[in-house]
Amino acid sequence: MTTLTLTYRAAQKKIGAVALPTLNWKLLYVLLAVAVASMVVFYIYLVNDLTRGSYLIKNYNRDIDAALAENRILETDFAESGFLGNVQSRVRELSFEKTTAVTYVTILPSEVGIVK
Repeated sequence: MTTLTLTYRAAQKKIGAVALPTLNWKLLYVLLAVAVASMVVFYIYLVNDLTRGSYLIKNYNRDIDAALAENRILETDFAESGFLGNVQSRVRELSFEKTTAVTYVTILPSEVGIVK
């Protein structure tokens, strides 16, 4: 039994020499709380940035739609003032009138001359 007791004491001394360092739990909790708080702040910042980006995209799409509508109006105005404007002024110069009723003249086949 004495051999067992002596080896037990020697083993305990070796185990004691390899003891794990003690942790400062308060410091660890404070560091974890700071890390979690910084992650929450960073998350809020990213959500805010994403919301701002989607709002800007929505406004830009609205501006693009307004510009496209104005472009269509300008294209029709240009077409009217360009070709159609010249046609309308030429019609007034030649004093053409708008027709109200159209009548067709029918020609019988026997009345048409035949070229020989």
